[in-house]
Amino acid sequence: MRVISGSCKGRPLQAVPGMSTRPTTDKVKEAIFNMIGPYFSGGIVLDLFGGSGGLGIEALSRGMERAIFVDHDMKAVQTIRKNIETCGLTERAEIYRNDAERALKAIVKRQLRFHLIFLDPPYKKQKLQALISFIDEHGLLERTGYVVAEHSHDVELPAQIRKLTKIKHEVYGITAVSIYACAEKGESI
Repeated sequence: MRVISGSCKGRPLQAVPGMSTRPTTDKVKEAIFNMIGPYFSGGIVLDLFGGSGGLGIEALSRGMERAIFVDHDMKAVQTIRKNIETCGLTERAEIYRNDAERALKAIVKRQLRFHLIFLDPPYKKQKLQALISFIDEHGLLERTGYVVAEHSHDVELPAQIRKLTKIKHEVYGITAVSIYACAEKGESI
């Protein structure tokens, strides 16, 4: 695993030890950023099931200003921390050990809004529809932002979740990516 593009291009990223996480492949990561970017001029990214931190780090490398990484697994949190240090991004990152629902409630209290939210939970424990609904209900996504949900190819997420519309859906082997944006954004990518 490596950072594909931007200021940290080519930096190697460590994977989380063990079999508890499934890192996003470089092919899928590149495809995601080609759909939503590929580069940014500022903004805040939330990597809610951080794993190794690869998606959030890629967003920082491509121009996002700040990132919040969340994972419930201590090994994942330690790996994110190492990868952030390797890329020299410590000052631009916050890393928390927490489960997704509790982390989102804490974010609501902080009144944060994100330009980009990555949801890449373990395939067997997905509550993507509920998480996306919570994100919209509490206004956690900027009007011009994206929610990027990575899930198993055999999971079909609805075209509309509250005010968020699925604007892109692609399948890469056993992995699928569904991208949601505010309905009033009205554009497809």
